[in-house]
Amino acid sequence: MEDKIKACNNILELIGDTPLVKLNRITAKFPGNFYAKLESFNPGHSSKDRVAAYIIEEAERKGILTKGSTIIETTSGNTGFSIAMVSIIKGYDCILAVSSKSSKDKIDMLRSMGATVYVCPAHVSADDPRSYYQVAKRLHEETKGSIYINQYFNELNMDAHYRTTGPEIWSQTGGQITHLVACSGTGGTISGTARYLKEQNPNIKIIGVDAYGSVLKKYHETKEFDQKEIYPYRIEGLGKNLIPSATDFDIIDEFIKVSDEKSAHTAREIAKTEGIFAGYTSGAVMQAVKQLSADGVFDKNSKVVVIFPDHGSRYMSKIYSDKWMEDQGFFDTETVEETQQIQFVK
Repeated sequence: MEDKIKACNNILELIGDTPLVKLNRITAKFPGNFYAKLESFNPGHSSKDRVAAYIIEEAERKGILTKGSTIIETTSGNTGFSIAMVSIIKGYDCILAVSSKSSKDKIDMLRSMGATVYVCPAHVSADDPRSYYQVAKRLHEETKGSIYINQYFNELNMDAHYRTTGPEIWSQTGGQITHLVACSGTGGTISGTARYLKEQNPNIKIIGVDAYGSVLKKYHETKEFDQKEIYPYRIEGLGKNLIPSATDFDIIDEFIKVSDEKSAHTAREIAKTEGIFAGYTSGAVMQAVKQLSADGVFDKNSKVVVIFPDHGSRYMSKIYSDKWMEDQGFFDTETVEETQQIQFVK
C-alpha cells in the first residue's frame, strides 16, 4: 500500500502554529528568559495572515462574500499581502488602499499578488479624503459587491488572535509566561492574544509598544484623544493617529514608546545576534524590551514572550538599506561598521 502523500491542500492551511524561539545573545544581559513568537513563519510572512483568513472565512460563512465579490482594505502592507493571498486562493478581487509610508518592497509585493493598489499620503488626518481610511471607504461605496475588511474597527481582528495566537503561546510556554510584549497598531494582535492569556492567568503583564508621533499611549493613560501627540514617524504597522476599536485598552497594562532610529538599529541587531531576519516592527518590540529591562520591569523569574510580527525582507529598501538609514539621519558608527563588511574585488 502506498504511503499517503503529506501535503497541504493549499497555502492557507499553513497559517498559524508559528514557532516560539528563545532569544539568547541580544538578551544576555537582561534578567529573565525571553522568547520570540516568529509570525514570519506564516505563509504570508506576517501575523496578518491569521486576521485575513479568519475575517474572510467568517464573511463567507455568513453569506456576505459570494462568487465575484471584491475585498477592500486599508493597510500598511502586511494585511494587504495576506488579504491578496487569501483572495487568490478563494477567487476574489482585491483592492488595497496603502499608506505612502509603506516600504516600496511591500507595495511591489502587493501588486505582484494581483491586488489593485492605491497609494495614499501618510501624513494627513484620518478624516482627510486622501487618507487611506477614507479612500478605502470611497472605493467600497463605488464598487458593487464589495466588502470592506476595516481591520481597525473590526472585532473579528481581535477574535482571530484570541482563537489562535493566545492559545499557541499559552501552550508553547506551558502556562509559564509572565509578560507579553507586542506592538499595537490596529490592536488586534495584542488585544486578542492578551484576552486569552489573561483568562488563563490574570497576573500576566501585557505591555503594548507605541511609536512617538502616535496617540495610543496617552489615550490608554488618560482616555483622551490628544491631537497634539500626532506627528510623522517612520515605523510601519505600529501606532495610530486615531483610536481603533479593535484595541481593548482595558486589557493592556501599560504602553511604552520607542523611537524610529533605535527600532531600526535594534532590528538590524536581531539579525546580527540571533540570526533572525526581523522586520521594522520586530525591532520596535525588541527595543521596548531593552527599555523595559533597563527600567527594572523583569526579574530572574520572568518568562517574557515578544511577538515578532513580520519578516525583514519587506524592509530591504528601508532599515536594511544603508542609503535609507543615512537619508533618515540614522547613519552612525554602528552603520559605518556594517557598510565596511562589503569589499569589492577589482
